[in-house]
Amino acid sequence: MILKNFSKLLSLFIIFFFTSQVHGDEKIDIWKNQNLKKNNNLEKSAGNLPSSIDIDKGVSSLNKIEKNQKIQITDGLIESSEEANVFGVYDPEDYNFNLNMWSNTKAEDVRASIKRLKKIKLSKTSNDILENILLSFSYPPVGMNEKEFTQLKINWLIENDRIDLIESFLKQNKDFEGKGRAVQYLVDQNISEANIKKGCEKIKFIDSTIRDSYLEKFKIYCLVFNKKDSQARLLLDLLREQNQSDKFFDDKINFLLKISDKTTNKINEKNLLNFYLSSVTIKDFKYKPTKQTNKEIWKYLSAANLINIDDLTDKKEINELELAANNGQINPSIIFNIYKQAPFNLTTLINAKDLYQTLDSSQARSLIYQKYLLAEDTETQVEYLFLLEDLFKKDKLTNIFSKTLSNNLKKIGIENIPKNYKEIAESRIERDEKFVLGKVKYNDKVLHQSKIMKFYLENEEEKKIQKEINKVFKKINKNKKYFFSAKDLALVDALTTDGFNIPSKLDTKGLTAKYDVPKNLLSLIEKKQNAFLALKIVEIIGEDEPYQLDPETIYFITSLLNKMDLIKIRNKVLISALPQRV
Repeated sequence: MILKNFSKLLSLFIIFFFTSQVHGDEKIDIWKNQNLKKNNNLEKSAGNLPSSIDIDKGVSSLNKIEKNQKIQITDGLIESSEEANVFGVYDPEDYNFNLNMWSNTKAEDVRASIKRLKKIKLSKTSNDILENILLSFSYPPVGMNEKEFTQLKINWLIENDRIDLIESFLKQNKDFEGKGRAVQYLVDQNISEANIKKGCEKIKFIDSTIRDSYLEKFKIYCLVFNKKDSQARLLLDLLREQNQSDKFFDDKINFLLKISDKTTNKINEKNLLNFYLSSVTIKDFKYKPTKQTNKEIWKYLSAANLINIDDLTDKKEINELELAANNGQINPSIIFNIYKQAPFNLTTLINAKDLYQTLDSSQARSLIYQKYLLAEDTETQVEYLFLLEDLFKKDKLTNIFSKTLSNNLKKIGIENIPKNYKEIAESRIERDEKFVLGKVKYNDKVLHQSKIMKFYLENEEEKKIQKEINKVFKKINKNKKYFFSAKDLALVDALTTDGFNIPSKLDTKGLTAKYDVPKNLLSLIEKKQNAFLALKIVEIIGEDEPYQLDPETIYFITSLLNKMDLIKIRNKVLISALPQRV
């Protein structure tokens, strides 16, 4: 009895000792665990979090902040008896934001802005800024709940095919609404590219927080794919016990596991996994896609080389494939391979320019494409390329040909194209999607092109830049005819904001008075709607790169960003818009 009491007493002492040790541990910085820099106020708030955090599982377990404790953030205190959740990819401070970046903005304003942005083909800079805003960890706007705000982020990533950022989001956020959809998107993208090995790597994101039969089925298939049959059988049994499996999946997995030697030859199009399983288990698999066929299935057929035409004179089937290529469902190269195989006799080929108009649209394109391939001189090649463009335009299938036209014109070389086609050829050549600004050429005779810009372009130290400012202004002052442009003033405004001394002789107020900043945007500054202002600026920049904007727009955009201390975003605009480049 004494021993039992002593044992209980000893146990209590051990529990008390370890409890006191836990409370004595150093406070945990929730952002530091993800190698993110965070301001002191946020670090203090993070200290109130429990210390039993699984760092390997990412930020998600850290996303929950107890709001019944006063949380000090840059703009003030947040108090609530509820648990607050923040989801994202970027540390808000990296872009001069904070967790409360949306706290003064109405949900309907954000929804309307995102809706407008979806209709615009954003430039690289616009898209970068938007993703910096949208994917920073933050609380939702006023009138938007956590679920909708997270869905807004995930929807944007999926609609813009941002696979890398979806993976980052999944790594940094353990449990959020719509996680299963995000993981399924990654999985389906890899299946559609016929890259099952890579798709199976994504099952690391499938954990106990996701209760999704589709993903569990894919996990089982991956075990079969990686020849881990015993584990696959165990998981399949568990799935059946939970009534999450189905007759079709059981049949296919049993066949692949060699439990049964027969499988149904019926092709299942219910989802991409079912279709894929059909294709790998049916001998001599053949499938004729239609207009109703799912886009991901089209993609898979194209990637797996499963699109074949038995009859090259079947106009209906060729037309359906052309429509699919125009809608981005299959690679246009499939269409040109079909055109290449179309049977024409020698007489028809010789007289192609006269006879193509007597043929139906797809046959006409096939004939002219073959004639282009046979052309020996540049002028004839260019002539047939633009004739082909007209034929695609006629049937509203320009998406098929635009890239091919551009690539072939590049191959010929703009310098080799006949004069009468040169102007139109230049307009058809697509520029590389990767935006490259080019090498900077400094010019000390123009303020915004001077070596002062090294502060933003090359991180030159402040002392050297201040000397450069004094030197350049001295040179400009000697030139009585010098005109201070809106771009010059954008640079002056930025330098002043960044703490540099500008010569007092410069009448900054007088020079900037003639440039109006839209009042509706100024009102956002008064309301401290930093994030929403940045979102509006993305709308303004839109399809253009900053260097393509007019000088007045560059000035008022950078002026607004200065007023809101959104320096990182402002620098992106300055770096693109101001320097002279080769």
